[in-house]
Amino acid sequence: MIQRTQNQVRVIRNFNRYYTNVLGLLDQHILESDLSLSEVRVLYEIEKTPNCTFKMLSGILCIDAGYLSRILKKLENMSLIEKKPSSEDGRAIELLLTGSGKDKISTLNRLSDEQIANMIRPLTDSEKEELVKDMTSVETILTGGSEVKASDITIRTEIKPGDAGYITYMHGKIYREEYNYMSSFEAYVAESFYQFLLHYNPQQDRLWCAEHNGKIVGCIGIVGHGERAQLRWFLTDHLYRGIGLGKKLLTCALEFAKEKGYKSIYLDTTSDLTKAISLYERAGFRKVSEKPNNSWKEGLVELELAMDLAAPASEVDS
Repeated sequence: MIQRTQNQVRVIRNFNRYYTNVLGLLDQHILESDLSLSEVRVLYEIEKTPNCTFKMLSGILCIDAGYLSRILKKLENMSLIEKKPSSEDGRAIELLLTGSGKDKISTLNRLSDEQIANMIRPLTDSEKEELVKDMTSVETILTGGSEVKASDITIRTEIKPGDAGYITYMHGKIYREEYNYMSSFEAYVAESFYQFLLHYNPQQDRLWCAEHNGKIVGCIGIVGHGERAQLRWFLTDHLYRGIGLGKKLLTCALEFAKEKGYKSIYLDTTSDLTKAISLYERAGFRKVSEKPNNSWKEGLVELELAMDLAAPASEVDS
């Protein structure tokens, strides 16, 4: 364990050194102005932060108060920022960009965009997508998902190569870490996707993938069985819970099942997934059967929940 941590620290420090060099390159070339990268960052945060104050700026940037004061003084002397009493707190002073400041940050943003575009131009489309996904993961993991908003998530229904494999991996990883399921559960999910892709009919089946900058962070599916629809693969990454994503995915699936004319919908779950079961029950599902299932985890009870789709609208629809 100690060796693993040491290796992780080494990799992170190596990346930090590499990226510090990249930032140095940016500082020298992309800005093409008499401002440092830190000063430009201050301008950027003032621009995007409503009712920005010194205290707010210091907290956002995590830099020394004395250093920040010197930066603000320079920017004010250059007529790029101005100060005025806060409209919300008469004791506070708001920081705003002047007209010249807005012009400056607009130019710098354009130059920065051009520099980054030049940096990634030699990469393939696939490499660019992986880079963006990895950078998104770094930020999300280090902030514990606290910066993620529902508006950051997109949901698609087009099935792309690798979706089934990645969602199978997510199930194996999450169910192992959170519920201590055995690898046989991952095999079960893989088999279910094999059958789904083999017999996929877009007129009766659907897979929703929730993405954050191209990375799948949640999913749900509907598989048709005659007049009944089966709800499958309902999962969200733990860093993306608490923002209404699960409820949104479930609503998408139920609306699709109703739109396609299914008379009822059912799902298989397990007794230890209490939060998911609570969400299902609020949507209108009720338990119809249960049976022991020791193939994924000792002492596990598998449940079947079902709902008549002709029933009145439930909480999840509200």
